[in-house]
Amino acid sequence: MTKFSDLNLNPKVLKAIEEAGYETPTPIQAGAIPPALEGKDVLGIAQTGTGKTASFTLPMITLLARGRARARMPRSLVLCPTRELAAQVAENFDIYAKHTKLTKALLIGGVSFGEQDKLIDKGVDVLIATPGRLLDHFERGKLILTDVKVMVVDEADRMLDMGFIPDIERIFQLTPFTRQTLFFSATMAPEIERITNTFLHAPERIEVARQATTSENITQRLIEVTPARRDQTAKAKRELLRALITQEGETCTNAIVFCNRKVDVDIVAKSLKTHGFNAAPIHGDLDQSQRMRTLDSFRDGSLQILVASDVAARGLDIPAVSHVFNFDLPNHAEDYVHRIGRTGRAGRKGAAFSIASPSDAKYLEAIENLVKQEIPRGELPEGFELSEGAKSAPRKRDDDRKSSRSRGGRSRDRDRDRAPREDNRATSRAEEPKTETVVAEAPAPAAEEAKPAAAAPREDRGDRRSRDQNRNDRSGRNGGRGDKPVVGMGDHVPDFLTRSFRTTKAKDKAEDNAPEVETEADES
Repeated sequence: MTKFSDLNLNPKVLKAIEEAGYETPTPIQAGAIPPALEGKDVLGIAQTGTGKTASFTLPMITLLARGRARARMPRSLVLCPTRELAAQVAENFDIYAKHTKLTKALLIGGVSFGEQDKLIDKGVDVLIATPGRLLDHFERGKLILTDVKVMVVDEADRMLDMGFIPDIERIFQLTPFTRQTLFFSATMAPEIERITNTFLHAPERIEVARQATTSENITQRLIEVTPARRDQTAKAKRELLRALITQEGETCTNAIVFCNRKVDVDIVAKSLKTHGFNAAPIHGDLDQSQRMRTLDSFRDGSLQILVASDVAARGLDIPAVSHVFNFDLPNHAEDYVHRIGRTGRAGRKGAAFSIASPSDAKYLEAIENLVKQEIPRGELPEGFELSEGAKSAPRKRDDDRKSSRSRGGRSRDRDRDRAPREDNRATSRAEEPKTETVVAEAPAPAAEEAKPAAAAPREDRGDRRSRDQNRNDRSGRNGGRGDKPVVGMGDHVPDFLTRSFRTTKAKDKAEDNAPEVETEADES
């Protein structure tokens, strides 16, 4: 059996490995370290939890043992997709390089640029960074990448999922052509294959497991739940999750619950805490210091349940996770392999439960096609039944109730105000004395026509509408069906419209040009 002492590592590195309690390398470590020490490019393909971090950290420390870094010019570069993974690589570097004089800098978001600039200005041997923050420093003129001798890309498939591939290609172009590249990934998508063919030179391919396979140490179960109402699916899944955790009992020493959306992470964590579980959320919208505190408490055992988005699905080294619960089936089938890979690490046994609803059929099919096996179906926990709240209609939100109450109140007030007016109008019509209509044989005098309209009896709405309709018919507005349509303005043309507004000069000029012909208009 191969041991670390057989891999030609630096004696100081071997001493640090021994103090850390490791003697035998994992298959990916035994396969990747020798060609890396020879200066060859390495393409490592292995499922998560197989020790890929040490497979590039150990040879990198050995290769950089000689030499000295210059200001703003790191000698090696490690790219990681997430802040947590970058911080974990930095911790591994501290463990294995503690007997050397190598320096490092960690460039991640959530930390001020000033502190990071100070470390870069001093000169670092190892630069560990996320792609976005690395390019920020480069564009500010604080970083020079022309002296990079070893470049590492960790969790390349996660980089692809997060949209970092254009940034990776740009960083490759900023580094020297003669660099050594160590490229590690759990799966090999076509885009990843294209990058390796472009930027790696005759790499040594180390594949210790079939792509997209799950560990045999993990017991997988799929629990299907069918809520009475589709809009109550999330509530039904939360109840089932609590029942599953309770059913596992003491065997569930700690667990990670994965959700697809950040908002669901907060809701599920709050629900678990409300029902007495020791849970806390972690996702990309939280402050970096809070994320690190949550991870540290989960590692030291003070936190039992970590509710996470896929930010915790890749690369985080938490070896003693007993259970993984997929509250949501992942949208990308590859994420299923990485999620359940958080348990069953380092030869331990693990359990992975996935909760699925009828709407998850397409995601389930994609996962089973990827892993080339059917996920065993499990039974609902004994005695589990959905609560009445999960069967009934969702409760209205407070703002909806307020808005409906305000709208209802306004309509009721409007009806209340309208009702007295209608009653008064009806009463006034009833109390009005009946007047006899007198047909005048001669036209009324002008004085009587000029009487105010208020003196006339009030007309009913129906009479007013019929009168307006008749007026429209006479004026030709209703399709020209009036009796005598009026052409132009008739006999009621105002005097000012018949006057000429031409100037005197224009009028004289027009008269000079006009022919001397007498017309009836001139005589008049």
